[in-house]
Amino acid sequence: MSTFWSLYVTVLTLGTLFALTWLLLSTRKGQRSDVTDETVGHAFDGIEEYDNPLPKWWFWLFVATIIFSLGYLVLYPGLGNWKGIMPGYQDSSEFANGQSGWTGVHEWEKEMAKADARFGPIFAKYAAMPIEDVAREPQALKMGARLFASNCSVCHGSDAKGAYGFPNLTDQDWRWGGEPETIKTSIMNGRHGVMPAWSAVIGEQGVADVAAFVLTNLDGRALPQDIKADPVNGQKIFAANCVACHGPEAKGTPVMGAPDLTHPQAFIYGSSFAQLQQTIRYGRQGQMPAQAQLQGNDKVHLLAAYVYSLSHPEEETPTKAD
Repeated sequence: MSTFWSLYVTVLTLGTLFALTWLLLSTRKGQRSDVTDETVGHAFDGIEEYDNPLPKWWFWLFVATIIFSLGYLVLYPGLGNWKGIMPGYQDSSEFANGQSGWTGVHEWEKEMAKADARFGPIFAKYAAMPIEDVAREPQALKMGARLFASNCSVCHGSDAKGAYGFPNLTDQDWRWGGEPETIKTSIMNGRHGVMPAWSAVIGEQGVADVAAFVLTNLDGRALPQDIKADPVNGQKIFAANCVACHGPEAKGTPVMGAPDLTHPQAFIYGSSFAQLQQTIRYGRQGQMPAQAQLQGNDKVHLLAAYVYSLSHPEEETPTKAD
């Protein structure tokens, strides 16, 4: 921070504290010391304001807060470039040269290091087990659930049942595969699913025809009567352009992240005729962020076990013998 801004912050902070102190003391002088039934003349909704002094405990509490503020500003940074006299962590890099003063730099890293030292052995124990076995451990599932709530629920929901554009993790419809190691790979490295736009290739009528084919022949629903679309022609267009990703039976291709179009649950962007047209016309792009750098292998292993358990509720925890 430059000298000018350091002085600006210092003067503004101390000036505010001194102004509050002056206001508190100056208004205290004109107050009466005894309690009275006289009012100041203000009345609203039948409530009148008495002309009584502020309680002493309130006054001294205010004084204590000002004293605390001054003490805090002496001990910790708060006045421009002033570093405070509170000693910092002597084992941290910023104090390697004998510098004094507390700093919040790298506090997060220090707290994470403490947590890793405490919980690291527990994570490592589960990381050495197969994911299917970890998914049967109640303690591991509780830890995985907390990791999921902190890192994954914002997209997939607190119940992991997904939302518009985000898949449901509790069913059997998996874009990239639902095997334990595949789930871990998805979490570790992330995924980037791309559905190309087809409007420029097959035209608007082709978009409507393919949407009609997907809706009727694959999903089994009836086409609305007011829709002018040809499912038969849509099937021909699908066979010529879409089978490369979704397969000849539209069952999807997990290695490419192409969903199974025979299951309505697979349509995370909606399965209505209008929504299908939107997807075919403009394409879709969805990205699952990689968690390897943020969480590390051991935590991702727990996350994968928790996610795997959501779609395999029948695999109950075995009872232990006494």
